[in-house]
Amino acid sequence: MKVRHVVMICMLAVASLFVLTTGQVEAKPVSPDFVELSKRLKPTVVNIRTTKNIKPRPGSQFRGNDPFADLFGQFFGQQVPQQPRKQQGMGTGFIISADGFILTNNHVVNGADEIMVKLSDGREIKAELKGLDDKLDVALLKISDKATLPFAELGNSDALEVGEWVMAIGNPFGLNHTVTAGIVSAKGRVIGSGPYDDYIQTDASINPGNSGGPLFSSEGRVIGINTAIIANGQGIGFAIPINMAKAVADQLKATGKVVRGYLGVNFSALTPKLAKSLGLASDKGAIVTHVVKGSPAEKGGLKVEDVIVQFDGKTVDAETDLPKVVAAAPIDKLVKVVLYRKGKRMELTLKVGQQGQDAGTFAPTTASIGVSVRELTPDVARQLGLKDVKGVVVSDVKAGSSAEDAGMVRGDLILEFNGQPVESLEGFAALASKIAKGEVVRLLLRRPDGSFGYVAVTAE
Repeated sequence: MKVRHVVMICMLAVASLFVLTTGQVEAKPVSPDFVELSKRLKPTVVNIRTTKNIKPRPGSQFRGNDPFADLFGQFFGQQVPQQPRKQQGMGTGFIISADGFILTNNHVVNGADEIMVKLSDGREIKAELKGLDDKLDVALLKISDKATLPFAELGNSDALEVGEWVMAIGNPFGLNHTVTAGIVSAKGRVIGSGPYDDYIQTDASINPGNSGGPLFSSEGRVIGINTAIIANGQGIGFAIPINMAKAVADQLKATGKVVRGYLGVNFSALTPKLAKSLGLASDKGAIVTHVVKGSPAEKGGLKVEDVIVQFDGKTVDAETDLPKVVAAAPIDKLVKVVLYRKGKRMELTLKVGQQGQDAGTFAPTTASIGVSVRELTPDVARQLGLKDVKGVVVSDVKAGSSAEDAGMVRGDLILEFNGQPVESLEGFAALASKIAKGEVVRLLLRRPDGSFGYVAVTAE
């Protein structure tokens, strides 16, 4: 027997003895090759620059940035007109097809009069807005170029696991093509930004300007759209799962709008005490608090106090799950709803309606002051670091509204409405319904950075 064969046999014997002795072979985790990934993926990421033309509001006393215009107007009884101005914005996007379709956030481009896309090679191309979805915060753009454009491959966010490596590429603070890396910290986060919250949480650094950019898996596929951060938070960023965004992008590409399923119920969380009072062994599900007259829910036999635990084959563990599964259901589809009524399990079959054709209750309540708001649920309060606070959370601010001019942003918590405490969504809606067009409303806010302050907005 040759010497090298003897050596090989001895090495195998030692390895076998190690396995038998320890029971396993320890393998060191290997991180992705971020150098190679960044080289390959940077060309698919674009810088987005927006321009919005701000027109003077009627009755304004100011001229541009002149601090003395209001003073002169008061003394001489003159109204000095405000001058038009341009507002600049920035964000990130990523190319999803060789012919120039780009995904980004709705809040990056909504209300813009001009959208410019800067490619990795430095060229700037004017983009066409193909469609917006403010509820999921997704927008689809299109650019035209003679050359075939590099594009990012979309992955499967449902298969994503907590602890996996991820990489973000974007333009934080205007610094083009910045690469950061980290792991998936959590899935299914609800942060109060909209009715379909289901965010991926990551510790990969995400900052202002990253909005709309891609979150890549270790294989180099997009698994999320970087969207939100927590003010003063360290290592806490949020991304929209790409599977949710894909469905929206397909509709925007085909029709320019998004159609969602509609049920026609109000619902709330099923707390342990509430579940016990209903004779239920588990607090999983969403309890129906109101059924809209003439809605698919009423026609299908749903009743107040029903606890929905499954919709169209999808589990409803919490009240935040129900809007997402209903919205994703095809219009006019007959679906099975599994629920508990007076402690007994039962099934109903109902036809899915179309959101927007009826008075949908899954959309945020939109007041005449130009904001959409959401209930401050325990989960949302926990995500925002709030304790013993009541109010409603601003989930969207209408572009060009008085609320935007006053500086209101997503994540503001409305505590008071004209001096009246705001303790629920219903209470806010009741106060907003009494406001006449042109009336000035005083709001007490808790800002995302933890500070407090008043703003005055004009009802439209």
